[in-house]
Amino acid sequence: MQDPYVYLTLATTALAGIAILTTAALRGWNGWLDLKRAELGRQGEEAAPPSAAARIEVADLKERIRKLEAIAAGVDL
Repeated sequence: MQDPYVYLTLATTALAGIAILTTAALRGWNGWLDLKRAELGRQGEEAAPPSAAARIEVADLKERIRKLEAIAAGVDL
């Protein structure tokens, strides 16, 4: 029979290895979560309300479309 310290050493080494792998996996998971939170934060910034100039331009384009649709339908303006 082998020395009991060999088994104890193997078990301790295996436990340390599992602890290292678990720590690395958890750090990676937290990093991924931080990345996704940052992406969600940037999406919130992109969804800011349009400026007044942009709203005026959109209203002007809508009016032009209405006029073009009226012309296509043969309605006199």
